[in-house]
Amino acid sequence: MEAHFVEVVISVCVLLFAAKLMAELFVRLHLPVVLGELLAGMIVGPFAIGSLLTYNGGTLVTLNNEVKILGEIGAIVILFMAGLEMTPREFIRGGKASFTVGTLGVIVPFFVGFFVFQMFGFHAFQAMLVATALTATSIAISVQVLSEFGKLKSPEARLIIGAAVVDDILAIAVLSIVTSMGGGDMTPDVLEIMFTILKVLGFFAVMAIVTIFVIPRVVGSKFWKAGGSIEGVATAAFFGAAGIAASIGLSPILGAFVVGMALASTKMLDRVEHYIGKLGLIFAPLFFAIIGAQVDFRGLNLEIVTIGAVIIGVAIVTKLLGCGLPSYLFLKNKQQSKRVGIAMISRGEVGLIVAGVGLSSGVLTSNVYTTIVIMVAVTTIITPIWLKMEYRKEPGTKAAE
Repeated sequence: MEAHFVEVVISVCVLLFAAKLMAELFVRLHLPVVLGELLAGMIVGPFAIGSLLTYNGGTLVTLNNEVKILGEIGAIVILFMAGLEMTPREFIRGGKASFTVGTLGVIVPFFVGFFVFQMFGFHAFQAMLVATALTATSIAISVQVLSEFGKLKSPEARLIIGAAVVDDILAIAVLSIVTSMGGGDMTPDVLEIMFTILKVLGFFAVMAIVTIFVIPRVVGSKFWKAGGSIEGVATAAFFGAAGIAASIGLSPILGAFVVGMALASTKMLDRVEHYIGKLGLIFAPLFFAIIGAQVDFRGLNLEIVTIGAVIIGVAIVTKLLGCGLPSYLFLKNKQQSKRVGIAMISRGEVGLIVAGVGLSSGVLTSNVYTTIVIMVAVTTIITPIWLKMEYRKEPGTKAAE
């Protein structure tokens, strides 16, 4: 027991320290920090340099169940933080433009991915998991670029942020549907899929209504006088909601996200955000490092390179067309519409979470898992560089002056 405890503690120490070192390097290189943390895990993980670092006959970083559970808690914290970025009113106000672009931004990558990977001989459930990893946009990177160029108030920026919100909720719903269907070589039953979609939407609606009315009253109650009570109750609320979501067969991150959204329009937002930001400083890097550490490069072969190239190609084209074309209907401007498509290319947390779920449930082989992580890394690098190039062409932007 003692030795097992030491393994977990040392693994957390090495992963967290490596993640922060790489974060420092990536900040100086003006690259996304998430990417550095992911890379840190890959480097010190038990399949790369980590295999040379031994302790008591085993590798220094051990990916046992406890370490993986800490990573899953990290995913819950990240999605709660994402929920805090958006009030329910903002979600509804996005209107039909955000809804259309966000919905097509999930439907196009999912179905194109599903059919392409079935053609590659993947069985239905594997193809579904890969397709799910292609659905969710990671908006933080694009928002950073927009703000750098002083474009956060532009029509395309408003559409990008609104569509990313819709995209996120739908992608989480798709993730819940696919993960709750279980693994194996089963062929998905259309009725079962319809039932699961309705269950997700029903759960989301009920949970959203209950949390929006109940959670702010509970967390903001005058009853809490002791130091840290509000922060403690908010944490209990998002863990509780994650637990309820998981217990009815949905993804726990959906519950955490809804509680974050419920608290986004309350007086306690600043206080909760300040606190959860601190928690995120530990759990987010740990999550990405643990995800990275599970990538096994020892098996890097022609299959991984081939599937990787296909996944990256599908990832870029489906967002560029799936979000860029419908944007033109609303923005009536070719350049702005193209920017919407580019900004939505970057994949992030949900893609990595899907990959992790697929690997731990044994549905995805380590080859396919590695290619999904590579796809997330490549799209995360491409998006800010491409978006910056687009804005530099335009006279009058901050960085172009």
